[in-house]
Amino acid sequence: MNRIGFDAKRLFNNFTGLGNYSRTLVKNLMYYHPEYECFLYTPSVQKNQDTQSFLNNPSYSIQTPGRFEKTGWRSYRVRHQLSRHKIDLYHGLSNEIPLGLKRKPFPVIVTIHDLIYKHFPKQYPSSDRFFYDQKTRYACKNSDLVVAISTSTKQDLIQFYQVPEEKIKVIYQSCAEHFFQEKSEALIEKITQKYQLPSEYMLYVGSITERKNLLNIIKAMKLLPKDMDLPFVIVGGGKGYKQTVLEYIHEHQLEQYIHFIQPDNEDLPFIYQKAELFLYPSLFEGFGIPIIEALFSKTPVITSNCSSMPEAGGPDSFLINPTDPGEIAYAIDKTLSDSKFRDQMVEKGYTYAQRFKGEVLTEKLVSVYDQLL
Repeated sequence: MNRIGFDAKRLFNNFTGLGNYSRTLVKNLMYYHPEYECFLYTPSVQKNQDTQSFLNNPSYSIQTPGRFEKTGWRSYRVRHQLSRHKIDLYHGLSNEIPLGLKRKPFPVIVTIHDLIYKHFPKQYPSSDRFFYDQKTRYACKNSDLVVAISTSTKQDLIQFYQVPEEKIKVIYQSCAEHFFQEKSEALIEKITQKYQLPSEYMLYVGSITERKNLLNIIKAMKLLPKDMDLPFVIVGGGKGYKQTVLEYIHEHQLEQYIHFIQPDNEDLPFIYQKAELFLYPSLFEGFGIPIIEALFSKTPVITSNCSSMPEAGGPDSFLINPTDPGEIAYAIDKTLSDSKFRDQMVEKGYTYAQRFKGEVLTEKLVSVYDQLL
């Protein structure tokens, strides 16, 4: 029985993209291939509904630093535990691996999610850019194989770090299992009332940052004909950029149409399935998990025609130029007013999404593991 070690910091401490990726990958691996022994290495553990299934579960061996080991544990001290536990393969799930693993007698894999700091350097402090660059460069050079979560990320790795193409394997992300299940009308209505949602609405899910481009959706709403005045539900948090969005909403007296909520993760599938359409005009993504969450929810998707989003959304999502509010407005109008077109988006989008199911992607990952083992 092979022992797989995972960098589980994000799994236990991040509750957006990187954390969702880690939790979904590890859960699926254990579900479809329980023959592996799974060791989760993390400097700390947050206990909540997202991590509960990993706690007190014999399928997972959770490893944390000792009382006097915390300083630098994840960067280099963890190596000693990997040797002590006789790990057969180590997988860094979020862009980095511990120092010195190249000298260890087991193969090392790293997942690289994106190189956004290379495309939008002004959105990151210089110190962050430096550390991201150093960690990613080191991980790519010293791992035996690099998993890129999209072809877009693969191309960036080749361009910015000259990683040999044959060293990179593209394995897409899946999403949590509860997005695959069709919810009853009664339960959807219960969640609608819980968050005081309108009876019909457009939806956005994601952090509220400049790169995610939420303001251009609001600007597009101003351009819609009056009979398309559909409320807009926004799921996500933010700081400075969110304030910019709020100021625009207030200036143009759009408050009655905009609903900001922070729902429990377990309620998200209901909110997706209730939505008339899903809007995700991000300027850049490593992959874009919310896109496939919407596709599995049978909700039509309007997303960007750049970076990885055409890969996630497929040919029957409405791909737009995210910098053009007029183009976003046209896509909203077309999707809401043309029922035949909308039904086609839903049906073909759902079919396209099947390639992102957990079992399909887990088999691709296990094939890589077996090749290296």
